[in-house]
Amino acid sequence: MIGLPAWFVATTCALLGLAVGSFLNVVIHRVPRGESLLRPASRCPECAAPIRPWHNVPVLGWLVLHGRCADCRTPISVRYPLVEAGTAAAFSLLGAAFFQSWALPALLYLAAAGIALALIDVDTRRLPDVIVGSTSVVVLALLVAASAGGGAWAALLRGLAGAALSYGFFRLLSIAWPAGMGGGDVKLSALLGLTTAWIGWGALGIGLFVGFLLGATVGLALMAAGRASRRTALPFGPFLIAGAFVGVFHGNTLAGAYIAVMTGAA
Repeated sequence: MIGLPAWFVATTCALLGLAVGSFLNVVIHRVPRGESLLRPASRCPECAAPIRPWHNVPVLGWLVLHGRCADCRTPISVRYPLVEAGTAAAFSLLGAAFFQSWALPALLYLAAAGIALALIDVDTRRLPDVIVGSTSVVVLALLVAASAGGGAWAALLRGLAGAALSYGFFRLLSIAWPAGMGGGDVKLSALLGLTTAWIGWGALGIGLFVGFLLGATVGLALMAAGRASRRTALPFGPFLIAGAFVGVFHGNTLAGAYIAVMTGAA
């Protein structure tokens, strides 16, 4: 991507995101059930009719079918095209923002895994080790390659330190508050700490702050609406992931502005 124009990288990433989003729908449905991602081929869960290849085109297939199975007319959840379109949008934004960065492949991979993990956590209150663990290995390898390609070894060391700090912090939280912080959140925090700290300490700090802020805001809103109580367990993974990407995009800028205000340099 080095040397390519931003619009070209963003467009290419968007098209890639559509295809990846289609696969993520399979991951979100099958991984929590322990099913193979390869077999059987995609089929209607109601009538078991195979999905025609031309009906499997991201977003367009759902629109052509008017959101219903071609055979039994069972409604198909709008989540499917939303995941595909959302993944395309996330990939496009990353491509536009990091089109000159060697870290773009790592960020794209993390975005895809993050979307799958967030929705699985909402559905099952679990963050599967198979996704968190494999993503951690792949993202680390891609960041090592990015550090080698861009000569950013200091960023890699900072990322590893961020992973250790995030893991230690969340491990302590899980011990102090076991009902609100699961082991999956702890493992995910290390992955997000690695990536955000590779971008910068500001990205890590803002990412954590926004994640906790989002979680607290949603929790309070649900309690105010009578849909949750203080004992209600909320999935924390989606908030951590959303916070991390706010940190990736704006963390260093926001942290720098905050420090300038606090020190009177602004």
